[in-house]
Amino acid sequence: MLFDSHAHYDDARFNEDRDAVLTSLAAHGVGYVANIGADMQSSRAVAALAARYDFCYAAVGVHPHDAKHFRERDCAELAALLKQPRVTALGEIGLDYHYDLSERDVQRRVFTRQMELARALRVPVVIHEREALCDTLSVLRAFPEVTGVLHCFSGSVETAREVLSLGYMIAFGGVITFKNARRSLDAARYVPDDRLLLETDCPYLAPEPCRGQRNDSKLMHHTAERLAELRGVPFAHIARVTTENALRFYATTERS
Repeated sequence: MLFDSHAHYDDARFNEDRDAVLTSLAAHGVGYVANIGADMQSSRAVAALAARYDFCYAAVGVHPHDAKHFRERDCAELAALLKQPRVTALGEIGLDYHYDLSERDVQRRVFTRQMELARALRVPVVIHEREALCDTLSVLRAFPEVTGVLHCFSGSVETAREVLSLGYMIAFGGVITFKNARRSLDAARYVPDDRLLLETDCPYLAPEPCRGQRNDSKLMHHTAERLAELRGVPFAHIARVTTENALRFYATTERS
């Protein structure tokens, strides 16, 4: 069974068939899903999904796009959400200098504040990084007590090596199936088994041959097959190690 370590089933694109999609996943080889918050509203929604479906986990946090809306009082609500069952990580948080939907200094301030919260609560983080690698790594290095996962990784082996040295996991999604993906393929071969995660980022980034469609966890087998091919191992091996890693990441906090 696969574990989709990064999904957004709270997204409006699932409003008409959310329950049908989620309840069908086991029949398609997907045993677990982690839904990831992006602002306070979606954080409440993914916590509710974790409460409703016993195969769902959640991360709550404020994405860099929404950093401009972050208020200090949100920290108290995030901390309260993180006390709920199967709400076990803070995210997705980080920096995005591609769209700059929040000013960069605001992004850095809100990212740092949420890393402080993760350190205080002793929870892992889910990191979003786009065209902001140097500043992202600088913040991560400032919090050596915090670990987590860099999601939707598309960087180089050198970047992967730096991320791994900080104790983070690395998650690969449908991007590694794209014909124009080159740099990240070497990284997908390089990351050791015990640091490897699979994700969809659904409803975004559907893998080939479904690119352009609404993504969901049933399509993740395309990514898993590609990852197995790149690493020269059986599909079953990829399914086993990535699921074990994701359970360790999301379920350990729940058990502790």
